[in-house]
Amino acid sequence: MKTTTALGTFVLTLAMAPASVAQTVTPVMTHLDSPRGLAFGPEGGLYVAEAGRGGSGPCAFQRGAVRCYGTTGAVSRWWRGRQERVATGLPSIADATFTEVTGPHDIGMLGIGRAVVSIGFGGHPDERALFGAAGANMGTLLKFTCARSWRTVADISAHERATNPAGGPVDSNPYGVLVEPGSTVVADAGANALLRVSMNGRVSTIATLRSRPTAPTDAVPTAVVRGPDGSYYVSELTGAPFADGAARIYRVTEGGTPEIFLEGFKTIIDFDFGPDGSVYVLQHATGPLFFAGPGQVIRIAPNGMRSVVIGGLNRPTSVLAAPDGSLYVSNNGISVQTGEVLHIVP
Repeated sequence: MKTTTALGTFVLTLAMAPASVAQTVTPVMTHLDSPRGLAFGPEGGLYVAEAGRGGSGPCAFQRGAVRCYGTTGAVSRWWRGRQERVATGLPSIADATFTEVTGPHDIGMLGIGRAVVSIGFGGHPDERALFGAAGANMGTLLKFTCARSWRTVADISAHERATNPAGGPVDSNPYGVLVEPGSTVVADAGANALLRVSMNGRVSTIATLRSRPTAPTDAVPTAVVRGPDGSYYVSELTGAPFADGAARIYRVTEGGTPEIFLEGFKTIIDFDFGPDGSVYVLQHATGPLFFAGPGQVIRIAPNGMRSVVIGGLNRPTSVLAAPDGSLYVSNNGISVQTGEVLHIVP
């Protein structure tokens, strides 16, 4: 979940400046299990969703591999120089080598010690039954409290099964979240849709994004931010083969057609608006196809100039701009025990 500030001139076609060099890069959180989305809490703590490492089962053959369910998903907080897990026992599914881990993907704060967390899945909602009764915990939005208890508040994957708003194959993978007064907005990466979850758990569609076969690639929306103009801004990873230059950020209005805001990126996994009006775009990888090549953060200045803030990242998954202009980045996002959150001072 992101907090936005004033944004400078909207731009579509941008030039690339020479790479800038981060002044300091400091790991502030370490030994995480597949760290994903970041959020600031009202007390000033930094929270990160951990997708976990799956578990001992039930297990099922899904998406080309045997994957096993467990309760190793978590949420960790860094506050006053101390790192601790504030929520544990959350749903997680992983293969034996942890190359594909699905669980807590993003977090949005509701108050001190209270938050909503998106739980991914990736596949047809009916496939959740392969993991027994526990499979129903996947593809959902859940809420946890300071008592470290959690409950499901909405079944995102069931909405895709019932409505399939973008058309094409029925597929759901809840990813980015944005908490707003009275509701939570969810980017469903599998459904290619932006959804709203009301306080009573009702799920509705705000907008749909490009999807095959009517488009050359699926959008695979990953993050949603409310912009200073009141519109939503949604990033896309794009579908395989994740071609260089294919990923975009869209401006989305309720009931309107998504408009291209920024383009020419690869595998955008997250983005945020900085306090000076810059946009910080996190590319999960930089190779020409698929997830080859290191990740990087690109800054788009208010005048439209692009520069690389930091490169050489290993499968990064989230970027969060702080009020002081520094950045936090989840790194080693598909790594067990070696996941980390970096503090970057440009």
